[in-house]
Parts: sequence; structure tokens; C-alpha cells
Amino acid sequence: MKKKEQVTNISSAELTSLSRRKFLVNSIMAAGVFALAVEPINSQTRIVTDSKGLIVGEVKIPVSDGEIPAYRAMPEKGKSFPIVLVVHEIFGVHEWIQDISRRLAKLGFLAVAPYLYARQGDVSKLESIQEIFSKVVSKVPDSQVMSDLDATIAWAQKNKGSKNKVSITGFCWGGRIVWLYAARNPKIKAGAAWYGRLAPPQQPNPLQPKHPIDVAKDLKVPVIGLYGGKDRGIPLDTVEKMMQELKQGKSGSEIIVYPDADHGFLADYRPSYNKQASEDAWQKMLEWFKKNGAI
Repeated sequence: MKKKEQVTNISSAELTSLSRRKFLVNSIMAAGVFALAVEPINSQTRIVTDSKGLIVGEVKIPVSDGEIPAYRAMPEKGKSFPIVLVVHEIFGVHEWIQDISRRLAKLGFLAVAPYLYARQGDVSKLESIQEIFSKVVSKVPDSQVMSDLDATIAWAQKNKGSKNKVSITGFCWGGRIVWLYAARNPKIKAGAAWYGRLAPPQQPNPLQPKHPIDVAKDLKVPVIGLYGGKDRGIPLDTVEKMMQELKQGKSGSEIIVYPDADHGFLADYRPSYNKQASEDAWQKMLEWFKKNGAI
């Protein structure tokens, strides 16, 4: 009875807040789970990076309304590692994003991939890209994502991350986020956007009001864009327009287009994987980070 009286005395708003916090704290990251029905795994080209010499696993990032899960990978020994935010594809923090984080950790980074859909749902349980967009992605406010990335940097800097060497990279959905975050946070050193949407979709979403092409002139840090010439989802005319917009700004950002590459050309688990383009683009990203003081 005493417990019942305690709950009765809590307002509905407080109950909602407590429930949401509990969800965030107990949310389960899609660790090691591929969206099999959405993107088939190409076992012949898939790259698997081990965790030898690394500290890896799920961590909790304190945010304004609770916590969100993230995958963290960093060297076992040392401190003040350069931080790189890894912004996931529409499929969330699945095994490939975790592998990318381990690859970066092997190079000396503290790589953190926050699960930026934590409040909206677990996409690993959905069976199509259409469902992922309609049930989860379309409900994710850009303002929430930007704030969560700020919080991720703050967490990383308190957990052996460098105070001034911070970069960001992202893929597909995350590629768009890289451009937006580079316009927001002048404290990061560099960004690498992999085939992220540049122009608004046909159906505008008030939760996602701006797009890379809208902020190109306002970028505060240099971003390298890595795009495929055969990407039907990101027309070349929008890439060319983005290039022109970048020239109007002062960030020194640039875009490289790989003529024979398709969307997702770095994703070695997908049929669209392009070994030649991905290896060249990966090296260019690292050179970009070094050139701009992120390493």
C-alpha cells in the first residue's frame, strides 16, 4: 500500500519523465545485429576487425533527459586519444558500424558511435527500409541529434579523449549529419561525410528543417565529402550544386566523387561495396584528419 501511495503522489508529467528516463537507461543497442531483411551480408567481401589491443563495448552517454547507449572502441594503453564520432547509417549501431569503430581504434582513435535513435526505437527489429524511415528515422529531430553529439564529445573527453583533437565521420544518414554538425560546432577539427543526402527530400520534415546544401556556406570546420558517381539516391547535380555552395564559404571543405562507385561503397557487407574506391576514400579521410589537426 505504501508503494501505491507513493506512485499516486507523482504527477503524470513526472511519471512520463521517469518512464522515459528508464527507457533510455535500459535501452538495448542493436549490438552485432545486421538488418538482414534490408541489406544482405556479402560474406566474400566483409571485413572483420578484431579487438586485440583494444577496449571495446557498450557505454552509456549522459544526455539532457537520461542516457543513450553507444559503442566505444579505443586502444588499451595510453590516454588523451584523438576522438572521432562515428555516426551510424539508417540501420543504427550494428556490427559494421562497430567494426568501423574498431578500425579507427586500431589507428589510435577513441571512436564512439552513439545510438542516435535511442528515444525513437530499435531499427534492428524492422524488416524494410520503408519501415525504418516511417517508424523511426522520420521521428528523429535534428536538434536532438546535435545535442547528443555534443554530449558524446563531453563524455569522451572525460574518458581518455583529447580535449582538442575531435573529428566526426558518418555514413548515409550519418553523412548528412556530419555536414550539419560541422556547421554547428566550431570546436571539432574536421569531418568526413560518406554519401550523405545533400538536398531536401520531396516531402519536407519539420523535425529535419535544414540540409547540407543549406549550411554549406556556414560550415565552421573543413569537411571532406566522399560520394559515388553511380549513386541514384544522391543525384550528381545536387553534388555539383553542393560543390558550388562550398566555394562560397571559408571552411576549405571539398567533395570527391568516385565515378564507378555506388551508394554505400565503403560498406563491405553490402553488394554495393567497391574495394578500390573504399580504400582510396578511407586513406583520403585519414589524410584529411591529419591535415586539419584531428590526429
